[in-house]
Amino acid sequence: LLKEHGADSVRFVATSATRDAGNRQVFVDGIREILGIEPEVISGDEEAALSFAGAVRAVGYGDGDTLVFDLGGGSTEFVLGDESGVKASRSVNIGCVRLTERHMMSAPSTDSQIARVEADTDEALEVARKTVPLQDARRVVAVAGTATTVAAAALGLDRYDSEAINAQSFSVETVQKTARWLASLSRTEREELGYMHPGRVDVIGAGATIYARILTRLNEMTDGAVDSVTVSEHDILDGIALSQL
Repeated sequence: LLKEHGADSVRFVATSATRDAGNRQVFVDGIREILGIEPEVISGDEEAALSFAGAVRAVGYGDGDTLVFDLGGGSTEFVLGDESGVKASRSVNIGCVRLTERHMMSAPSTDSQIARVEADTDEALEVARKTVPLQDARRVVAVAGTATTVAAAALGLDRYDSEAINAQSFSVETVQKTARWLASLSRTEREELGYMHPGRVDVIGAGATIYARILTRLNEMTDGAVDSVTVSEHDILDGIALSQL
């Protein structure tokens, strides 16, 4: 693909999984040998900066500090910054797969399962708050599959449409209602949703619950200043591309 499209510049970036791997040098050597490219194992700070740049470039900056959060399978990253760059970042161990396996193995999700996921989310937010002043956020941007799936549900899409989703904003109340609805569906009902990726069917209950709880708590921490979220279809890959310009 690189040759086909005549790429003038190539940047191969490896992030947290490679940083933490005991055999990361084997991976780096393999990439160098097979592709002829020197991979960069970047720091957590640079990873946060690239993710922030990619996510916010697509939706623009607001007034005051912007908080970008990336809700993944095993972890969630919080990055606070403004047009000058990243001010603080923190990764915490909550994600849609991790909390599905821990608390929410059934569909529909039960009230007690939802309560346990919310409790774990609250604990993780307190950990994040030790590094990232979440209460300073004045705008919130969410990236990754949970946020975009909840957006598709809130918009009532028949199929997944990234252009319709990108840069859309939703009130905290809308996310709360949509998350509850998704968690209430059976596995079959989730599968029938045209925008639902097959790999997200089993984990959307926990993912949507985490997502809604993060926004609820941010609304409380900021005394209502954060009352909505903007969804970005762009992330670290876009940040890496921007770094080459």
